[in-house]
Amino acid sequence: MTSNELPGLYIHVPFCLSKCRYCSFYSVSSPELIPEFVKNVVREISFYKAAFHSFDTIYLGGGTPSLLCLEQIDEILDTVRQSFEVDGKAEITIEVNPGDISHEYLKALRAAGINRLNIGVQAFDDHILKFLGRRHTAREAATSLDAARKACFENIGIDLIYGVRGQDILSWRQTLKKTVSLAPEHLSCYQLSLDPQTPLYHHYRQEGFSLPAEDEALEFFMTTSQVLTDAGYIHYEVSNFARSDAFKSRHNLKYWRHLPYLGLGPAAHSFKDRNRWWNLANVDAYVKNVSENRTPVEQTENLSIEQLSLEALFLGLRTKGGIDLTQYRNCYSVDLLSEKKQTIDELIKNKLVELKKGRLVPTLAGMAVADSLALI
Repeated sequence: MTSNELPGLYIHVPFCLSKCRYCSFYSVSSPELIPEFVKNVVREISFYKAAFHSFDTIYLGGGTPSLLCLEQIDEILDTVRQSFEVDGKAEITIEVNPGDISHEYLKALRAAGINRLNIGVQAFDDHILKFLGRRHTAREAATSLDAARKACFENIGIDLIYGVRGQDILSWRQTLKKTVSLAPEHLSCYQLSLDPQTPLYHHYRQEGFSLPAEDEALEFFMTTSQVLTDAGYIHYEVSNFARSDAFKSRHNLKYWRHLPYLGLGPAAHSFKDRNRWWNLANVDAYVKNVSENRTPVEQTENLSIEQLSLEALFLGLRTKGGIDLTQYRNCYSVDLLSEKKQTIDELIKNKLVELKKGRLVPTLAGMAVADSLALI
């Protein structure tokens, strides 16, 4: 296995001081459970020593991982390094909330070996932030980037959300302009989606609000791509932009390329050798299982070649690199050009995909409807 095919390690830290109104990821507002969680996630690591040997990306996500104190983060990372071989040039990311971090905390994260930050900014507009249920202000968001630079972070990612009630294209352009002025190395720009389990979903229904119509959503998407590519960013995945190839999210690329990954913590997902499994989405149940030396896995599925090929098609057509047709044929025994010739010809005619050097790649218009492209 080459270095760019090594598995990634994801650690889910399922704690928040308060739950954002739009968030559907598993988390709880019970920070008093953090010490017990840390003790057991460290124990869970030992369950996988035989199945996984090396990692070249580590990602602490959540939830709000920056709620962990530095000693707790050190304990987790030290246990990972003692249990597995971690590549010397590994990308080690932690998600942080702008309102929770200080210069001293960030300096200590950097000293612990974390070399990439993902900052949950979401907006540079206080009204939008309040509507989404975020705890930080626009000023704190900007200040967090300055603090990260002073702490010697040279790989910073920002998350933004568009299509929020009360936001128009002009205000979104202003958000993008503000973001570009701060020069993060990576940007993830997501259209707001509403999960029925979230408070914001019920608020939209009660008030008769709606998400942007198809034409408006397309305008948001195209505007995002145009503004950021004009500023020098590579639009390398539907929602993701990097200042250069070196700053693409190496960890997320593993998901999009069907490479193996191990997920630890409540609700975390793992994938290896056609098997996908995921942990119980409950801190108490997770702790009980791990403390009794039982894997906290809720369910496992064995994916067929047909399922894997469809996933590879769906994921590949979300990325600027598209699908290597020879590699796809070798992996899944499917010759897309011959078996899907009529459909692909139609997509090419409609300028949704292109054939480039043996790859089937989406155009910008194709990336805008990437989920539909996978139906070929």
